[in-house]
Amino acid sequence: MSINQKSYDYGASKSSIREIAAYGAARKAQIGAQNVFDFSLGNPSVPAPDSVRESIERSLSLPATQLHGYTPAAGLPIARKAVADSLNRRFNTSYDPGDVYMTCGAAASLSITLNAIVNPGDEVIVIAPYFPEYRVWIEAAGASCVEVLADTTTFQIDSDSLYSALSERTKAVIINSPNNPVGSIYSRERLKAAATVIRECERELGTSIYLLSDEPYREISYGAEVPWVPSIYDRTIVCYSYSKSLSLPGERIGWILVPNTNPDHESLLAAVAGAGRKLGFVCAPALFQRVVADCVDVPCDVEAYERNRAILTEGLLRLGYEFIEPQGAFYLWLKSLEPDSVSFFEKAKAFELLPVPSDSFGCAGWVRVSYCVSHKTIVDSMPAWERLAAAYRP
Repeated sequence: MSINQKSYDYGASKSSIREIAAYGAARKAQIGAQNVFDFSLGNPSVPAPDSVRESIERSLSLPATQLHGYTPAAGLPIARKAVADSLNRRFNTSYDPGDVYMTCGAAASLSITLNAIVNPGDEVIVIAPYFPEYRVWIEAAGASCVEVLADTTTFQIDSDSLYSALSERTKAVIINSPNNPVGSIYSRERLKAAATVIRECERELGTSIYLLSDEPYREISYGAEVPWVPSIYDRTIVCYSYSKSLSLPGERIGWILVPNTNPDHESLLAAVAGAGRKLGFVCAPALFQRVVADCVDVPCDVEAYERNRAILTEGLLRLGYEFIEPQGAFYLWLKSLEPDSVSFFEKAKAFELLPVPSDSFGCAGWVRVSYCVSHKTIVDSMPAWERLAAAYRP
């Protein structure tokens, strides 16, 4: 075959999340949207704040050549300064604008960072369950993806399992907290334990291991602390997106932070810039860099998600379902009523319920329920959840 086989394979093997969402859209057209309970996509149901619209309107008054022109590859100075200043206020740090590299969202941030640090033969560890695109981006960068199962009681990082997976080939560990798909937030205690075993492995093997902290859900927390990872482990690189916090998933805007406390700071900054160039990211969207500069500290509307979380968990608990109580993000990790989560999903689909089987996330026996939907969808879905539970009773 003359085309790239790996790229063909990625394109031919569809994302199960997207496939379920496409089925849901078709089913809504057939029987009415009110009769389909689609919990597949993590698409924010909260509208972007008014300040985003106001920022855009202000920017539209700029000369067209300025508004739509190229920005520096690393981003507009005003956007990078706004991000650095915000982080410094929030986390008592001393970052410079030069530590920030503006990107086309978290996917670009992770792809760029992986391409900046890995070499052929390297391994990157992911904590399962994990966002399935991590594997694609890791392999595309030339590394191998190594799965480490989280503690299946709490879905916190299991440091013993992490230590067993670390090797002389390990280049990085990716963490995602608040977590997609579970909704858990990695505690400071568990993060410190993970940092300890990574440092121990570095000393034993004479290697350097990076911690990539993927944080698109940082602002969606229901009261639990979301620790600032660079304060716990010095070789941290932070990847961020405004898809969730400002409800801008289609605009593709985010950033990479290489903290000035990272021992490899200068070489990493150059490698990140080089990886962005290599991957063809000329610059992040100019208009939305200006939105970030204006809206960097605008709070996320967590209340709507918290309300959805409450009605969903209370309803499912009454029906006898088991789940991990979400601490953040907008996902419920629901235990399947049979060991085969795909079979459970097929039974749920018969009642027009569309969660995502956990096999997609590298873990068996669960489904992900995205509650970033209308409140009415959750309320109206409860009879279907009840019928599904009844189908499993003797």
